[in-house]
Amino acid sequence: MSHRLTQNLNSSYIEAMNRLNGKKARRRIIAYVESYDDIYFWTNLLRRLETDKYFFEVKLPSSTSLQKGKKTVLSNELGERLGNYMIACVDADYDYLMQGATPASRVLIGSPYVFHTYAYSIENLQCYAPALRQVCASATLNDRFIFDFEKFITEFSKIIWPLFVWNVWSYRYGHYKNFSMLNFYHIIEITKLDFYHPEKTLEALRHRVNSKIARLQREYPEGKKTYKPFLQSLLNLGLSPERTYLYMRGHDLFDGIVAPMLQAVCEALRREREREIRSLAIHATQKQNELAAYQHSVQSVETVLRRHTDYEDCPEFLHTQADVLQMLKNIEQKESVRQSQYTHAAQK
Repeated sequence: MSHRLTQNLNSSYIEAMNRLNGKKARRRIIAYVESYDDIYFWTNLLRRLETDKYFFEVKLPSSTSLQKGKKTVLSNELGERLGNYMIACVDADYDYLMQGATPASRVLIGSPYVFHTYAYSIENLQCYAPALRQVCASATLNDRFIFDFEKFITEFSKIIWPLFVWNVWSYRYGHYKNFSMLNFYHIIEITKLDFYHPEKTLEALRHRVNSKIARLQREYPEGKKTYKPFLQSLLNLGLSPERTYLYMRGHDLFDGIVAPMLQAVCEALRREREREIRSLAIHATQKQNELAAYQHSVQSVETVLRRHTDYEDCPEFLHTQADVLQMLKNIEQKESVRQSQYTHAAQK
């Protein structure tokens, strides 16, 4: 396809091409995503919604350059070309929580052809707490329960919730330079976790969070009027203290909290499995063969975490799917009306 044709490609063009394929042919819908990593996630989400009438083609926003990222996907140039047959699929970031207070937020929540994760990013969904035990089992081939990920992350989320609200508040009211996402992360990061006594880690976290909140209350007295209403607005969007981790910056959650935590647990599970092999082996050759086979079968935590799909019952994931399904229903209704009008005109 020539550069000029690519530039002119829009939803109406795709719709016209679909019609040329005949009434019974499946309609193609192009879905633009932010990066290579996003292709796997959005393909997985959209494939489950395909029918005998529609299918999705997930791709990067430009076929003529290596430009990627949310700004490229939501650029005015591309935004003007979106429609029922050409959509954008992006991370929500804090734009969803801003609820129209910024230009990017207005595009995210205002366009019927822009779909987002609701959670901050794909990485947050990959860290979905109910899936983490299965991630460990897949990585180590050892399903023994030695750490309650759901309980820990729920408590972690409840502790950081009020400080998280302050962080989003700082972006909403223009104070993010003084309390950025990076500042927030440095306070809540888990540098060391004894998974046999996680309460010690949580207590230290609670102390750091409370200290920072006290400082913010002194630095921003205007927060007395705006903080509580803003907190309530986040609750009205469906956020809850127990699930704060899904809405903080995904990179920080994935690389700084969940992956190291899983790595520690998986290391213990691997050592346990290897001790079991050594104790059950009848002779040295069997031991070496079994250990080699086991070590060849296990996978890195990061690989499993990035490729699993056990977040599919997460409410945010289901919310995004429901939005896409609604768009498909709207297309169906539009097609039905058009066909009815065509039939009526032909009968005259």
